[in-house]
Amino acid sequence: MPLAPAMDAALQGAAPTLVGLVEIELPDYNLRLLAPGTGLIAWGDKVFTGADPNFGVLAAISEISDGTGDEAPAITLTLMPSSDAAAGLLASPTMQGSPVKIWQAAVDRVSGLVYADPELLFIGELDVPTIVSGPDGRTLEYEVVSVFERLFEQDEGARLVSGFHKSIWPGELGFDFVTGVEDQIYWGVEAPKSAVSYGSSGAGGGRTTGNRYLV
Repeated sequence: MPLAPAMDAALQGAAPTLVGLVEIELPDYNLRLLAPGTGLIAWGDKVFTGADPNFGVLAAISEISDGTGDEAPAITLTLMPSSDAAAGLLASPTMQGSPVKIWQAAVDRVSGLVYADPELLFIGELDVPTIVSGPDGRTLEYEVVSVFERLFEQDEGARLVSGFHKSIWPGELGFDFVTGVEDQIYWGVEAPKSAVSYGSSGAGGGRTTGNRYLV
């Protein structure tokens, strides 16, 4: 996807000023941090800060790369919480699944304004938090998975039966009148492999199951 003209022109300069913009939409709070940076940067109606008064600062972002094979892209955000209460709140289960967006922006050195349309690098959600204590203090490492991670989820609890059907659509009686179903339909799980294999013997045909030959 091509860059916006203003962003592209800024990158063509001799020494463009680049900054990362990180937005985490927590259940009751929009956490917007600079990576790296200090002070404030406004972009539209969003204001990003180097140090949030409620939750602290962003210490590091791991390298952003594409996933391969059956893996979705994932990154790690390292936060330095402003207090024990902030660390506990950020690591609480209620934060899991909070949307995360990361942009790369070019900033005008004189005015401090962001050039139009920063490049969106990553869209994901908070997954697994890890609190790390070291000689320099306490940090919170948050694994952030891509939105594509949802594609790997399996509805293993889903069943093609009346009870499960009514749990989603209460009062819907369609499955109550289904009778004489000969073929079993496996929904949300892989169908078991059949023990019956087919082959031939001489001029006739038949099938085998285990060590027996059926004609």
